[in-house]
Amino acid sequence: MTDRPFRFGVVGSGADLRTWTDLARHAEDLGFDTLLSPDPQGELDPFTILSSAAAVTERLHVGTFVAVDKFRDRRLLDWQARSLHQFTGGRFELGLGSGRPQAAARIEAFGGSLDGRFTHLAETVDFLLAQEDRPPLLLAAGGPKTRALAAEKADIATMAWSPRTTEAEAVSYVDSFRGKPVELAANLLAVGDEPAPWLERFIGVGVPELVAGGAVTVLPGTPEEGAERLLRWREELGISYVTVNSGFMGAFAEVIEVLRR
Repeated sequence: MTDRPFRFGVVGSGADLRTWTDLARHAEDLGFDTLLSPDPQGELDPFTILSSAAAVTERLHVGTFVAVDKFRDRRLLDWQARSLHQFTGGRFELGLGSGRPQAAARIEAFGGSLDGRFTHLAETVDFLLAQEDRPPLLLAAGGPKTRALAAEKADIATMAWSPRTTEAEAVSYVDSFRGKPVELAANLLAVGDEPAPWLERFIGVGVPELVAGGAVTVLPGTPEEGAERLLRWREELGISYVTVNSGFMGAFAEVIEVLRR
């Protein structure tokens, strides 16, 4: 479905400046292309800390994964994004989405509302695309409306599917993008077959169960088997940009090494 070269990203966090910058250096050394921050980064604003990761690396891109649109004034969002884009020499990528249910409390705490999230997101996208010298725009593509929006207007679309999504179910997500010049991305929750209790507490399902169910959110087996699976996903699903939880970056780096031989 695509002949794009692979790109690989790490979704990580850091409790302090030293931890965060060490993670950035390590990601670059392992061959990753991007370091991505969730929104919020712990209790911190991701835009504030991403420049420090760019400062201690040379080729690593940085980005939000993903900034909650309804929480942010779009003019300030544009200023922050273009500032990082220009300041890092084009190494910033703006990831944007309508927000997971967990974002509701934070949005409402700041006097916002979840009403009209898609309309607000679509208006923000149009505003951002009208700006000159902007960073690449990644949209989290979940429901049919956001998938259609991403297919028409995003530079990159990351599939916001559930942890249990199978390869057969994934086809319905990527069908919206066939024939579109959009880079397709998928996020891995785990690499390998071993249980990860800390991850299970977060997503509510264990890694072995996801592997047994054939979920596209995990990459089981040896590095060679993982590489083979990613090559098939690129061919059949069009996914060429793969991100992974930082807890599995070492294991995933072995897969990257196989793919880049």
